Amino acid sequence: MNNREIITRLYGVLRPYLGKLVIAMVGMVVVAGLNAAQAYMVKPLLDEIFVNRDARLLNLLPLALLLLFLVKGVVYFVYSYLLEWVSQCVIRDLRNRIYFHFNELDLTFFQKRPTGELISRIINDVTLLQGAVSHALIRILRDFFSVLSLLGVIFFMDWRLALMSLIFLPMASVPIVVFGKKFRRISTRYQKNVGEATNLLHETIGGARIVKAFCMEEFEKKRFAAKMQDLFEILMRDTRYRCLSHPMIEFMGGVGMAMIIWFGGVQVLKGNSTPGTFMSFLTALVMLYEPIKGVSKINSTIQQGMASASRIFSLLDVRPRVRERRHAVVLPPFAGEITFDHVSFAYEKNEPVLHDINLRIRRGEVLAIVGPSGSGKTTLANLIPRFYDVSAGALLIDGHDVRDVTLHSLRGQIALVTQQTILFNDTVRNNIAYGRRDCPMEEIIKAARAAYALDFINELPEGFETLVGESGARLSGGQQQRLSIARALLKDAPILVLDEATSALDTESERQVQRALENLMQNRTTIVIAHRLST
Repeated sequence: MNNREIITRLYGVLRPYLGKLVIAMVGMVVVAGLNAAQAYMVKPLLDEIFVNRDARLLNLLPLALLLLFLVKGVVYFVYSYLLEWVSQCVIRDLRNRIYFHFNELDLTFFQKRPTGELISRIINDVTLLQGAVSHALIRILRDFFSVLSLLGVIFFMDWRLALMSLIFLPMASVPIVVFGKKFRRISTRYQKNVGEATNLLHETIGGARIVKAFCMEEFEKKRFAAKMQDLFEILMRDTRYRCLSHPMIEFMGGVGMAMIIWFGGVQVLKGNSTPGTFMSFLTALVMLYEPIKGVSKINSTIQQGMASASRIFSLLDVRPRVRERRHAVVLPPFAGEITFDHVSFAYEKNEPVLHDINLRIRRGEVLAIVGPSGSGKTTLANLIPRFYDVSAGALLIDGHDVRDVTLHSLRGQIALVTQQTILFNDTVRNNIAYGRRDCPMEEIIKAARAAYALDFINELPEGFETLVGESGARLSGGQQQRLSIARALLKDAPILVLDEATSALDTESERQVQRALENLMQNRTTIVIAHRLST
């Protein structure tokens, strides 16, 4: 993604806040004009007060300066606050857009990308973009208006010296252009490595039990240290270029400044200019040089932000494979049968997982899919809630192709319990009621009892209000699974998908839950996935 495309996309994000930006820019113009007035005041200070000894002006000039700085301070506060507000709104909007986009993407997207990389996009990349928007953007806009106003002052004071300045001062921008592309490449590589480091942390912290069980602490330490060394080397390369660009700009600007001082001094000695005019010109020139020099300091931040923006917009451009069709209809309540009509499926081309499956599951039937790992059992079940689209054939519910109905109406009629229990760092109550947050407490208790979870819930410190920890870490595996079953029971959907749903339970608990599930399965269609026929 090139700079023009990135800027166009950023403009689209900024568009809702153009009114505030216009007000802020007006404030910048006012401050820039006051900066130019500061430089201009050097002329009457030297020529009228010190040379001509004008006492009246001596009394007026300090008052004018006080008023100038007061107005400048107030206006600076207003536009700085507005720009910061806009930048924070933009960052909030982008984070929301990324997260909302994550929720729209299909499972294939998440299976192909490390979790840490995605977390890095929404946290680190957006933070770097925030630095570019909130700091670099403010600095660039402010300096742009300052440069325009100060150019007006120097041309008004001495157009010949001003033209000479325009010849020499651009030399100071050469390092900015030279190092700009290097900063972008370094930033892209840095952000990629941060994503990898975040993923490494996510894996090792989440898998701490396995790391310790296999005595891999030293290995993981070395792996993490190597990643930190990579980041260190990238950052030091960035530091080297930044530290080199600043003195180069200083030197090139100094060459131009020296020539201008010599030429201007000659004009004063010849009587072609007054000391006040020359010092006012020189003051404006020094003030003009500061914004140009400052660009080198923010150039790295800008390039980091542009690289981050490219990664963010590339992510937002990913289109989900599973999407609702434009004229999708609401699936009526399930009443008939589920039909697999010559269904084939492949995650990748030329790698088929299912081939020409023909299957009919009538309402109230229990279908058991038994087989070894990797045989496609879970894949077959995942096609029903349309986590994936079939590669060939059609999957029908009551004669409706699942691709022709809304996802909400389809998935709302399916309850799912998987072998990998998913619990959120929330209360027991909210985990059971996930999907029905407004459900009465009586129904939650009923579902917990049916899943044989009520006894252990009552023994928890705060009962149903107990926090289960990240991924249910404060509960045993069997307890986690029973909460997951209670969640499916509470949904009371006409179609049940049980993917090794009782695998984490002991023998007695499994028998109890199976009895509860048998009652629930009456007049419902159930797909049971298992490794063994006894399940």
